[in-house]
Amino acid sequence: MSTALDRVNGQALTDRFDPVALAEADAIRTRTEAEAKARIIEAEGKAKADQILAAEEAEKMRLANERARMKQEKEQAAHKTYLADQAEKEARATAAKEKADAEAADQAANEASRLAEQQRSEQLWKWGAYGIYAVGLIIAAPVQFLAFWDEKRPFMVAAPALLEGLALVLACGAAWAVAHRRDVMPYRIGIMLGAAVAATINLWHGVTDPEIGLNAGLIGALASLGGPIVLMAYEHGIAQKADGIPSARERRAAKRAKAQAQAAKEKAQREKQVAEHASEAARQLAESRTREEQKRRDEDRRNAHKDVWEVADSLRAARGSAVVTEQIWAEAWYRVTGCKTVGITPEIEARSRAAAARMKIAVDMPILGDFSQVESQKGPRPKKDLEAPDGRRANGGVPPRRVAGDTAPYSPVAKKQAALEQASTLRTSTSEEQS
Repeated sequence: MSTALDRVNGQALTDRFDPVALAEADAIRTRTEAEAKARIIEAEGKAKADQILAAEEAEKMRLANERARMKQEKEQAAHKTYLADQAEKEARATAAKEKADAEAADQAANEASRLAEQQRSEQLWKWGAYGIYAVGLIIAAPVQFLAFWDEKRPFMVAAPALLEGLALVLACGAAWAVAHRRDVMPYRIGIMLGAAVAATINLWHGVTDPEIGLNAGLIGALASLGGPIVLMAYEHGIAQKADGIPSARERRAAKRAKAQAQAAKEKAQREKQVAEHASEAARQLAESRTREEQKRRDEDRRNAHKDVWEVADSLRAARGSAVVTEQIWAEAWYRVTGCKTVGITPEIEARSRAAAARMKIAVDMPILGDFSQVESQKGPRPKKDLEAPDGRRANGGVPPRRVAGDTAPYSPVAKKQAALEQASTLRTSTSEEQS
């Protein structure tokens, strides 16, 4: 505030000084002081802003380092998880391989055991057949010796060897035929004929010769037939095995497996037909819904945008399309309205831009007067260290005493705005004084 002087050294001021010049000088001085103060405030604001910016940059760097550390820890954890998964996969693969090897070993052992059992049973069957043949020969030969013994014709004693040996030799021939994959049927016929002749002779002499008796003749006949029959049955099984002919059990198992496979195939075909029917029904339903949706869309567009619909329908007809597709509609909309976004007209675009301009003016316009003193002029509150203890925990929950620096400083923009308002106030008061 300036002081007006009426006299200086006993003389009127108007005689030596110009009041207008004094007022102008006073206004210039006041304006200069205000500008200097504004520059000081601006410099302080810039320094504070730089300080705040540096603090923010330091905080950003700290957060960036923290995020990098967390990312590295996450990658390390992911790598550990990956190694654990790989180890688990390798363990599962090793366990699966060991299990497969064990199953293969068990299967091989079972197969070896089965083959050994087959070989053992085959040996038992072989020697049992030959043993029965030998026992039958021991029983039937004496009966035939008694039947053919004649003191006048001693050479007839060789007849039993001929009859019984005929079946034995033919049995050996049948074994040779099986081993060399030849026809075994003639040998079997010869075996049965020789055995039948020997059995008939034994039975006849047992009935007619009292010295032999019916029992001996009957047993001799059975022995002559039983031995060759058992031996022929053994050779028949060997022949079927050599020729790969399946047994009755194998044929039944194959028939059962074939029936199961056929049933599974028929079931799969039925399921496939059901799935195809369901898929066809779903497809028809989807096509019906698509047609209904296309019809609704066409009606809406035809009623709401007749000018665009005429162009779209013309494009559809020219291109041979069955319906107005989204691509055709978008192109027709652009041809009519000039806008590539479907649904936007020039009027809507103009209103939207006007609203955006008004919003930008409202946002960017500075706030003057009493409403300028708002919380938004405060700068960012200083961040508290994450590891700093809470002051209220040590004093029973009472809030800590406020000290200097707790309140957030004013932002540089607010300081600059305050300086401008102060300078404007000084200029206004100076002008009022001069007037």
